[in-house]
Amino acid sequence: MPSTPTPTHCPYCALQCGMNLTPAPQGGVEVSERADFPVNRGALCAKGRTAPAVLSERVRLTSPWVRSPAGTLEPATWEEALDRIARELARVRAEAGADAVGVFGGGGLTNEKAYALGKFARVVLGTSQIDYNGRFCMSSAAAAGTKAFGVDRGLPFPLEDVPRTGCVILVGSNPAETMPPALRYFRELRENGGTLIVVDPRRTKTAEQADLHLAPRPGTDLALALGLLHLVVAEGRTDEEYVRERTSGWEEARAAAMAHWPEYVERITGVSVPELREAVRLFCEPEAAMVLTARGPEQQSKGTDTVGAWINLCLATGRAGRALSGYGCLTGQGNGQGGREHGQKADQLPGYRKLDDPAARRHVAEVWGVDPDALPGPGRSAYELLDALGTDVRALLLMGSNPVVSAPRAAHVEERIRSLDFLAVCDVVLSETAALADVVLPVTQWAEETGTTTNLEGRVLLRRRAVSPPEGVRSDLEVLHGLAARLGVEKGFPTDPEEVFEELRRASAGGAADYSGISYRRLAEGDGVFWPCPAEGTAVAAGSGAQGDAPGHPGTPRLFLDRFATPDGRARFVPVAHRPAAEEPDEEFPVLLTTGRVVAQYQSGAQTRRVGELNAAAPGPFVELHPRLAARLGAAEGDPVAVVSRRGRAVAPARITTAIRPDTVFMPFHWPGEGRANTLTNPALDPTSRMPEFKVCAVRLEAVEG
Repeated sequence: MPSTPTPTHCPYCALQCGMNLTPAPQGGVEVSERADFPVNRGALCAKGRTAPAVLSERVRLTSPWVRSPAGTLEPATWEEALDRIARELARVRAEAGADAVGVFGGGGLTNEKAYALGKFARVVLGTSQIDYNGRFCMSSAAAAGTKAFGVDRGLPFPLEDVPRTGCVILVGSNPAETMPPALRYFRELRENGGTLIVVDPRRTKTAEQADLHLAPRPGTDLALALGLLHLVVAEGRTDEEYVRERTSGWEEARAAAMAHWPEYVERITGVSVPELREAVRLFCEPEAAMVLTARGPEQQSKGTDTVGAWINLCLATGRAGRALSGYGCLTGQGNGQGGREHGQKADQLPGYRKLDDPAARRHVAEVWGVDPDALPGPGRSAYELLDALGTDVRALLLMGSNPVVSAPRAAHVEERIRSLDFLAVCDVVLSETAALADVVLPVTQWAEETGTTTNLEGRVLLRRRAVSPPEGVRSDLEVLHGLAARLGVEKGFPTDPEEVFEELRRASAGGAADYSGISYRRLAEGDGVFWPCPAEGTAVAAGSGAQGDAPGHPGTPRLFLDRFATPDGRARFVPVAHRPAAEEPDEEFPVLLTTGRVVAQYQSGAQTRRVGELNAAAPGPFVELHPRLAARLGAAEGDPVAVVSRRGRAVAPARITTAIRPDTVFMPFHWPGEGRANTLTNPALDPTSRMPEFKVCAVRLEAVEG
């Protein structure tokens, strides 16, 4: 491999920070800054700096493992492992039908892998039962954005616009810990004279940077947004000309908001009327402003309506589809955006096409060389799929996810996984879920393979291979190729990522997320290309197999400046009303639990928990609680505290702080075992997005002796 630096991107969050990798003389690779990449401008967090540690053979899988008749995982050859998977999938399909076989993907898979996985499920297995862990990430924002704007892209503008706007309302997001290099955009906003409003029940490191911190009771973000819109109307701050010319549905949405008067909203949220009025003033006085949401308002059983209420606030004030204004979602997972665009989501085909759209089915079936009628319909969403394991779904192929730690009601999900007839897992490390598998396949990582990802801005990027993988490790594309051949499909699953991307271009052509004008060469020559980027002419879109560069369309950094992606070009108001969380506190469970992340760990922690520097900074779970709550419990700093919900019990040391509301406790969700936060969380689903209610459930606290 070359000894010169290879420009590539971090494997973790959706910023996809640029970095350089150089093979080290003693082995492995060294990370250095890549100041020319505009998203992070050289800045890296501790996770990015230490990412190469997981490349070490000391912490990762380097050979397949197959469960023996005695019940233990034993080393096996690749041929033995692939034969076993194909044989078991075929057996279950023959005995119980195609939908008895499920596929579960991940928001960290490259676009090529996500595309190939969705194609494999529908063409090779013929199953409708495919979804991915990105359903747990920003599906509510995607649903609300699609309702309002006609298409979902996390940010419809580049991050560089954030410091140049007048005010940002940041709802349920803590970038200081979840994506630290992004915090500079909010600091620059304030340096430029703009204001930052942070909405969070905790006074996080991000909230400490704010001009105004609103700390609503968990689960009341919807009421808060409606209360702000009520004040916008009552104070005459609506942009009537914009509403008239660029939107529809305002009368119904206005009527719904006017039922949420300030004093009523104060009682629901705990945010005072003066704070509500100040937030409206800060948001409406500048010429431009933005609302950015993240998991806080989205991971609720009413997440779609909650995000919709914040979008309504933007529309009523003319803050969408205009320069330096708009609504956006801060996507979490590394390829959370691209991962849901190209077919591993239960109801979607490549290009963000809907699986139940006959025209979409015809287009994609033509690219795939199959009969449109042979494609299955929409399947179960992520939690519903996991809940069906061992009953309707008897075998599962899982790629790039760790639901034993990351899924809501995790003890139940673990039980369902254990009840499967057969489980095959492709992963880099032996995660808690992989440890339960019948076959575990070791696959390549970010620095060992080439592929594309799409960051939170909708910027398609090229990750480049910098080092060779260990002997005995194969790529996910090679896994799908080998399984497809064993299951009777000899062609259509290439192992070269660029060849897969060329097919993805054709499949996405004409769709909402059109990549047909993007090529590896274009990506290699610049800082990424924003979709939609259609190809000029018809060669690529028609499926001619044309490869190479597709010059012409520059990509679309800013959506909606001329029109929205709806049939009439207008944004749609959606009337919504506050309703309680699926589970409210009561006498038995009087406290609210909310969950989140810490800066030194990532998602289920399967990789970051194997990095010494990160573990030293964040060695284990904790329960964050207010001093008044701690005093009632009789708990001191560091004492073990049990948090009990209707679904289970978790124990972790107390961390006492005034940065959280007295009626709320917080737990990070990165750890398994007795401190597993998702043992407690509620799988109540949003009716539209099917997002579980991770962010709020009722619990009680118990002192733990010893």
